[in-house]
Amino acid sequence: MYLPFSLSPFLLVLALLAACVSAPKTAAAPTPTSWPRTRLPSPGYGFEAYLWWKEEVASRDLGLIREAGFEWVKQTFPWRDIEIERGNYDWSRTDRIVAQTEDYTRKLIVRIDREPYWDMRYAYDGSIASGPPKDLNNFFDFCGKLAARYKNRVAAYQVWNEPNLAREWGNAAPNPTEYVAMLKGCYSAIKQNDPNALVISAGLSPTGNGPPAAMPDVDYLRGMYEAGAAPYFDLLGAHAPGFKAAPETSPDEVAQDAALGGQRFFCFRRVEDLRQIMQQFGDGEKQVAILEFGWTTDPINKNYAWFAVSEETKADYMVRAFQFAKKNWSPWIGPMIALSIPQFDWTPDNEQYWWAVLEPDYPFPKPRPAFEALRAMPK
Repeated sequence: MYLPFSLSPFLLVLALLAACVSAPKTAAAPTPTSWPRTRLPSPGYGFEAYLWWKEEVASRDLGLIREAGFEWVKQTFPWRDIEIERGNYDWSRTDRIVAQTEDYTRKLIVRIDREPYWDMRYAYDGSIASGPPKDLNNFFDFCGKLAARYKNRVAAYQVWNEPNLAREWGNAAPNPTEYVAMLKGCYSAIKQNDPNALVISAGLSPTGNGPPAAMPDVDYLRGMYEAGAAPYFDLLGAHAPGFKAAPETSPDEVAQDAALGGQRFFCFRRVEDLRQIMQQFGDGEKQVAILEFGWTTDPINKNYAWFAVSEETKADYMVRAFQFAKKNWSPWIGPMIALSIPQFDWTPDNEQYWWAVLEPDYPFPKPRPAFEALRAMPK
């Protein structure tokens, strides 16, 4: 405190007391633990959907999700397709999707990624999905505006996707410390504008590949905790493809069986390895959200064909995955998002086509055995 004249000790004390009384009080910035963190039903039943392009397809697919008895819906909101230019927002599709989803369920998970072209940190070709923006403050501003616009209407936000893969990190080597900086700012921006919205960390890709192309998910998660991530997410995001193994197969069994891949991450129960790391860092009270899981039937794409199963096996495994989680992972397992209600224009050349539970025929999709089995499954 600067005093432009001299005072006696007594008067100085009086002046200081007066300054303390009269000075305006500034509210303390909220800490991560001051925001509510809701424990969700265990497990939650959900599908990934593609509601972006056609209004009638979105209504159709949301109806199919409700018909199957599922409540959670995960949808990507690409930043680059919303904030086309700095400060210029097109909310037309997101407004429509949020409103349509409310007609069927209030349990919408919004995935936020794909930096706009005006804020790219790295130059790369169109085959790369996402990368961190040049200025993270622009991303934080976008997260805050998104949360404010849909306050109490979006259940949860997923912050980025598979940042442990270079192709999702601007083709740069994955860096958990950099991701945590992104997560912290986005978490704070969301919570300041919608305290009840849950924040889910990015789903990590189960991989054994190392830098620069990737970082194993377990190493990346440890790096996140070491960088101080724990207070800045409400649920841990995970990806849990089953590859060739049945859902009950443990990571130990898969690691000992070359036919199943021969490494721990080649199974649905890889999630247990991530859960163990959470407990090691004293974060075991949080739930895990499986943001993608399923089995593929792909006979075409060589990177996936080796672990393809039949449509009937896929149906059986997906039901058993939900059953296993309910029996063995409750109460720490949260929403489980099954792959997928497909985009209407997918073809067999697209690897995502083979993970879907419907034939993506337009205008009327044909259920595959997995959809029929999941619809009939007790919830």
